[in-house]
Amino acid sequence: GWARAVRGLLLDVSGVLYDSGADGGIPIAGSAEAVRRIKASGLKLQLCTNETQATRENFVRKLRAMGFDVSVAEVTAPAPAACRLMKERGLRPHLLVHDDLVPEFAEIDKTNPNCVVLGDAAENFTYANLNEAFRLLIEMEKPVLISLGKGRYYKETDGLKLDVGAYMKALEYACDVQAEVVGKPAKRFFESALAELGVPPEQAIMIGDDIENDVGGAQRCGMRALQVRTGKYR
Repeated sequence: GWARAVRGLLLDVSGVLYDSGADGGIPIAGSAEAVRRIKASGLKLQLCTNETQATRENFVRKLRAMGFDVSVAEVTAPAPAACRLMKERGLRPHLLVHDDLVPEFAEIDKTNPNCVVLGDAAENFTYANLNEAFRLLIEMEKPVLISLGKGRYYKETDGLKLDVGAYMKALEYACDVQAEVVGKPAKRFFESALAELGVPPEQAIMIGDDIENDVGGAQRCGMRALQVRTGKYR
């Protein structure tokens, strides 16, 4: 009975539609056709991703090159959400993110930082860069650490990779601070995706490969959720 009430789907991307990798990644068999069938069925579709290694524009360009019929408006991602939060609170970030994500923060004042923003920085997660973020936080009277997700690991074509959550926990421990997570599994992030989808939580399903960030986060927001057996699934 509940399935007949479903009007929209939220889809995770990495591990659900494709496996990322140094070569840009490869689509998971049948995933592009699945997106086409979802759209043809009349269901609303929103990609709900913690992708923080590219701007939404470049991310969508990569997906379209793989055969996915998606647009920027159909992507809910952490960086724009973090920018909205910082503008609302007058925060100026020190960025520890992937080089390709930096353009998302072009309109944000970054002088004299009063917070640290952490994303999946990949090779930028050096000791020197983490220590610089630590020093900035430890010297703040009221330290603010914003994390663009809290995933433990994700899957690329050559195997599992540490995700931003591992580095977030290191800074939390060292600075005795609680990070503010703006990506999955934050309730506010799912609520933003639902608002863009235009359906209430009881009429939406979240589909992902992460039992905690995708499934658990969606369930805490009042949605049903499904875990696929691709990506990081074990």
